[in-house]
Amino acid sequence: MIAAQIDPDGRNLPAYRAKPNGLLVFTDDMHFVEVLIDTTVPKFASGARGNGTDEENRAAMAGGIGFAGTYSVDAEGEFSGNKVELSTFPNWIGGVRTRKELTLIVDGDRMTENFQRPEGTKVRITFERVR
Repeated sequence: MIAAQIDPDGRNLPAYRAKPNGLLVFTDDMHFVEVLIDTTVPKFASGARGNGTDEENRAAMAGGIGFAGTYSVDAEGEFSGNKVELSTFPNWIGGVRTRKELTLIVDGDRMTENFQRPEGTKVRITFERVR
């Protein structure tokens, strides 16, 4: 991931602060995995994932998401949607996204993911191909 913007209420803000990082992988057998993080989230003082303070846990949850599932393509081989089967945000599990909510635009080695959340907030994430 090289850029991430969120547009709540018409504002254009960094989705994962100034240093976003992430990965999106599509497999030949129609699966995907996507991990998006804010690299500025502080480490837990305890050093143990299960022993974060309320503040540390809130920052970690707000600062990243990971999810995976299956995707589909149309007769022309264009992305047509996905189904989330695993997610660090439980509300997304079982969610199906079609081109109405999610579009992918490929331009050379860059791909832009445009996603509209159910409440209307728009998210734009740009990935660059790793070779």
